[in-house]
Amino acid sequence: MPTDSAHPSRETTPPATGTPPVSSIAGRADVARPDEGAVVAAGEMAPVPGGAGGVSSIAGRAESAGPGVVPSVAEGSGSAPKSEAARGYREVFRVREFRFVFAAHLLSLLGVVVTEISLTVLVYDLTGSPLLSALTFALGLLPYVFGGTLLAGVADRFPARRVLVVCDLVCAACVAVMVAPGTPVAGLLALRCAVAAVAPVFTGTRMAALTDILGEGDLYVLGRSVLRIVSQSALLVGFAVGGVLLAVVPPRGAIAITVVTFLCSAALLRFGTKDRPARLPRKDDGTNLLRDSLDGARLVFADRRIRALTLLFWIPAMFVVAPEALMAPYADRIGVGPAALGLMMCAMPVGHIAAELVAGSALSPRSRSRIVLPSAAVGLLPLLVYALTPGIGLAVVALALSGVGAVYVIGLDQWFVDAVPDELRGRAMTLMTAGLMTVQGLGMALAGLAAEFLPVHQVVAGAGVIGTVCSVVLVHEVRRTAPPRNPGVGADRHMTTR
Repeated sequence: MPTDSAHPSRETTPPATGTPPVSSIAGRADVARPDEGAVVAAGEMAPVPGGAGGVSSIAGRAESAGPGVVPSVAEGSGSAPKSEAARGYREVFRVREFRFVFAAHLLSLLGVVVTEISLTVLVYDLTGSPLLSALTFALGLLPYVFGGTLLAGVADRFPARRVLVVCDLVCAACVAVMVAPGTPVAGLLALRCAVAAVAPVFTGTRMAALTDILGEGDLYVLGRSVLRIVSQSALLVGFAVGGVLLAVVPPRGAIAITVVTFLCSAALLRFGTKDRPARLPRKDDGTNLLRDSLDGARLVFADRRIRALTLLFWIPAMFVVAPEALMAPYADRIGVGPAALGLMMCAMPVGHIAAELVAGSALSPRSRSRIVLPSAAVGLLPLLVYALTPGIGLAVVALALSGVGAVYVIGLDQWFVDAVPDELRGRAMTLMTAGLMTVQGLGMALAGLAAEFLPVHQVVAGAGVIGTVCSVVLVHEVRRTAPPRNPGVGADRHMTTR
């Protein structure tokens, strides 16, 4: 169940014994940017493994929140003061700018869900082709590679607020053209690609912007967690809401509603967040933008620590989607009906949401750091139960436990932020988000291909075995690249290329 992707020097929080620094996705400490005052941790997409079919793209759009606490956050304050004590999700919502980001996220997510469902129905109504209808969902994942790789430079070269608002306006414009009665099916699919290509830029920019709004510590982690939980919840209720909406209005009418959601999201971001400068000096020609994007990818993978953390986001997500991709054939194999199938589809998101809520509200930053590597190493082991061709009860338990295993991302978020330099952060988070969505799509495709030659239950169990082996190797690499226990301020700015 995958999901919804560097700054100035900062003080490094001493890591837990044997593990990298405390907090989720990133790996750096929290020192406020000189031009913004003291701030605490802030964080986003990253998307955790998401549901089957087009669900993953929805999750990828969302941002998880990162934990962070402030002794006192003034109402209306744009950023949170620095503190190491974690007080829970309440503190995140005390930051005025985050409330606007959260509301915009809900509206944007609603727009994505309704657009995907409605456009799929519309294409099927126009063509009667199941292939083209399914392709509509697939096109929500494929352009992530293009947008995340070639457009990543936008996230650092332009002010974050401007990028976010423009992305929402582009989505609104594309959806508005979809509503036009004369738009051909090819045009609908092309517009779907355009919206999907913008998604990783939007998500990566928002993730990086959260570090400005919430800081780079625990608040960031909790903020990312909140957004991630909302995305996972969308897997449970999004399609139901879309189905009810389509029962009341035709597909084009439902799509037209999403124009309003995207415009409202843009307005909230424009008037509810501060206009901060770009992380990199702007150059005028597109060649430089492309070079910055490609340089960002090169720098991410040249640094041993950042590379290991990025892969730890990607690899478990690639294998955990196998049971979701094959859920319908497996339900058919064990002879259960649609109700049981729906129960299995809900199990993994519910497990992840529950685990993330507990980790974000009950665990300290240090405890969340300590569970990262063990959770990542064993998170796929429950899938081995599929080797026994379990019935509905045991299958649901295994899926829920796999969802619980994805809780490692709440600590990995902080490690990632700590590891990525400020000037690279937007591009690194955009690339991470795009890669996450891409590997999930690849994982689904490979699981389906394997199921053409092997029994479904063996494919899922095999994904658990192979995924666990790969995860253990990555955990070992992440441990080897952990910074010293007591590094000096700014020590983590060094980029290793070993």
